[in-house]
Amino acid sequence: MNRLHWILWPSFMVAALVEIAFFAIIAPQDLYFLGKPVEFSPLATYTIGFFAFWAICACSSAATLFFQRSGRDLNRAHRKSTTEFPLPRG
Repeated sequence: MNRLHWILWPSFMVAALVEIAFFAIIAPQDLYFLGKPVEFSPLATYTIGFFAFWAICACSSAATLFFQRSGRDLNRAHRKSTTEFPLPRG
C-alpha cells in the first residue's frame, strides 16, 4: 500500500500542475479529438484532462519505482518465485 502512495501522490501533484499549464494555453473549446471538435462542457473537459494527465504521470511514477530496484531485490524476488513453483525435473 505504501508503494501505491509513492506512485499516486506525486503523480497527482504533477497532473495538477500540468493541467493548469495546459489549460492556461489551450481553451477547452479549441480541442479536437479524432478530427472533430470536443463537445463536452468545459468542466467535463477539465475533468477528463486531469484524469488523463494523472494516468500518464502515474505510469511515469510507477516506471520510476520499478526501475529503481536494486540487483539484490531482483535476485530475491527471482529466488522466491522459483522456490514457490519449482520446475519439474526431467
